[in-house]
Amino acid sequence: MSLPDQPSVFRRPNASERPWSWRLLDADAAEVTLEGGELADQRFLSQGDAESWIGEVWPALLAEGVEQVVLLEVDREVYGPMSLRA
Repeated sequence: MSLPDQPSVFRRPNASERPWSWRLLDADAAEVTLEGGELADQRFLSQGDAESWIGEVWPALLAEGVEQVVLLEVDREVYGPMSLRA
């Protein structure tokens, strides 16, 4: 017996539903993958939402080894890499 697909409130939104996201990079510009938690795989409805989020969580990202970020709209790089350090 297989279970039905999860309702949208129980799964992460995809790029067509929330097109804005951040690529997380270390100091050498290698991509950082965060496992689970509130910092991993975040997607946003608007550029402003994405920028507000990064403005709130950048210290936690630094603690996870993220040094730089690139803003994406689906797969298009909008800007970056941008350092999370002063």
